[in-house]
Amino acid sequence: MNEQQQLNYNRIAEAIGYIRANFKEQPSLEQVAEQVHLSPFHFQRLFSEWAGTSPKKFLQYISVEHAKDLLKANKNSITDIAWETGLSGSSRLHDLFINIEGMTPAEYKQGGKNLAINYSFAESPFGNIIVASTLKGVCYMAFNEDESAALKDLANKFPNASFTRKLDLLQQNALFIFQHDWSKLHQIKLHLKGTDFQLKVWEALLKIPMGQLSTYGDIAQQINQPNASRAVGTAIGSNPVAFLIPCHRVIQSTGLFGGYMWGKTRKAAIIGWEGARISTDH
Repeated sequence: MNEQQQLNYNRIAEAIGYIRANFKEQPSLEQVAEQVHLSPFHFQRLFSEWAGTSPKKFLQYISVEHAKDLLKANKNSITDIAWETGLSGSSRLHDLFINIEGMTPAEYKQGGKNLAINYSFAESPFGNIIVASTLKGVCYMAFNEDESAALKDLANKFPNASFTRKLDLLQQNALFIFQHDWSKLHQIKLHLKGTDFQLKVWEALLKIPMGQLSTYGDIAQQINQPNASRAVGTAIGSNPVAFLIPCHRVIQSTGLFGGYMWGKTRKAAIIGWEGARISTDH
């Protein structure tokens, strides 16, 4: 991300933060533009390019009332809806569920010993990311503007693995998702390091359709652990693959968006971006 792109990202992130904090007042285009020191015309164009929708529509998508409506509509049928729509094609991410494979107990215990990992850096609509893969699939993806810090975090996940900076086909297929190229979804493979419980939670996240939201309690019900909402939250917080495993689609039962490993503003941005894509598709 060059200096101008970084500046634009920061401005849009600041605008999203302002909208989130003031959604009850339904701020006008002029009010939000003023917060980021841009003319309304320039801000409208820049925001639409970055988020894929207008500031007005984006405000609607990230409002708490919208989140509550989604939850209410799917209160008793999150799982049914996920299975019914998950393989319906261009507007769903459930296709990722086609290939999810946990590491062997030995690989997990040894911290990736003898595991060769390729990694690369890329730009996304939500900031710079690092993506890493084994021969079996994508094992790690995270938002991070600092490449050195990103690589350090990756190494901490797999302390005994060997690393090569290389963009391979597995990573390329995963990155197509940011370009809205849904035709590549069936080619995305995941190779996940986690406990049995974590893998069950991450699988459940993959079943949440794009444009829909779920709660920690809903996920606990889906994995047949209805009293494990807190443990579910911990597993979600350990998600090693940003965006592809959509932990951003899990919110609090009150309708509030709640926390996100890569920042609340980014979470709101992704939810809005996906909502805009669903609106466009339909």
